[in-house]
Amino acid sequence: MSEPLVLVPGLNCTRALFGPQIAAFEGARPVLVANHTRDDTIPEIARRLLADAPPRFGLLGLSMGGYVALEVMRQAPGRVARLALLDTSARPDTDESKANRERLIALAGTDRFAEVADILWQRYVAPHRQNDAALARIVMGMQRETGPQTFARQQRAIMGRVDSRPDLPGIEIPTLVLVGEDDVITPPEHAREIAEAIEWASLVVVPGCGHLSTLESPGIVNEAIGAWLAAGA
Repeated sequence: MSEPLVLVPGLNCTRALFGPQIAAFEGARPVLVANHTRDDTIPEIARRLLADAPPRFGLLGLSMGGYVALEVMRQAPGRVARLALLDTSARPDTDESKANRERLIALAGTDRFAEVADILWQRYVAPHRQNDAALARIVMGMQRETGPQTFARQQRAIMGRVDSRPDLPGIEIPTLVLVGEDDVITPPEHAREIAEAIEWASLVVVPGCGHLSTLESPGIVNEAIGAWLAAGA
């Protein structure tokens, strides 16, 4: 059986974020989903992932999961056989983003977490998917399962992340960088910045897709992941 694959979900997301990928790839390899709900900082989440993970593995993170994946590369690069960074950024949080996160944390703390979920939904998916009831059920279900306390913990961890751009040229393993064309949270320019800095990186821009590429465009994403898993095998 091929090397294990560790998946790291994004903010307010669960293993359901990777439902199509787990279904597609777990027959050929062990597929694990990291726990990113219990720790207060990105480095702590990365340490928990490393403690739970097999000795060597492929690593795929989306959004917040990408921040964690880049931290894993700082802490234990020799354990990662290949890296996939989906709809994420190597940049630190801006002051504007931090202020927006604080507003959402405050709103979630006043028993208005459902409103937070609605706000995020508008930014998570491409405009033409806003009325997709099936997709909304999955996304809203993940947010309900996460809950306001974990949401606040994850937001503060994201706010405290470091600038990963200086570390990118040192990544020398097969790397997939993928982003939705219509991602407004971590737009394509952030993905291009990552891909241009990593010599072994390939860039995939998914047309008509927003921030939750694994759910919005699973066919294209799975094809890209399959090629990445085969690279250097």
